[in-house]
Amino acid sequence: METAKKYKILIVDDDQFLLNMYSLKFGKENFDVTAITGGEEALRKLREGFNPDVLLLDVIMPTVDGNELLNVIKKENLAPHAAIVMLTNQSKDSNVVNAKSLGIDGYIIKATTIPSEVVEEVLKITRAKNK
Repeated sequence: METAKKYKILIVDDDQFLLNMYSLKFGKENFDVTAITGGEEALRKLREGFNPDVLLLDVIMPTVDGNELLNVIKKENLAPHAAIVMLTNQSKDSNVVNAKSLGIDGYIIKATTIPSEVVEEVLKITRAKNK
């Protein structure tokens, strides 16, 4: 029988309620969760050598938004093997196209996805990326 791999996930969102909720949900699914409230703090953690299997990024955040964060992560090759998923309420096609052009692995709209579906989708993307 295959033992489920424990994936390290970095969740970046400026909404503390959502961070707490997703931390709990992912933790129950055997993820090792690190939750951070902003892009600057996320960059600091990654630059210090934290190497997650999954990055779950909000787009709209103060100071450094998810797209800027993603640009720096790619430019500095900070999480080269991580599955990158945007979790946002930004549903305009232009937002999705822009994020996909930056090489993300998934794009989930918060407003139309319940937390358990977010976890399922992230798990599916992560497993596919780590085959």
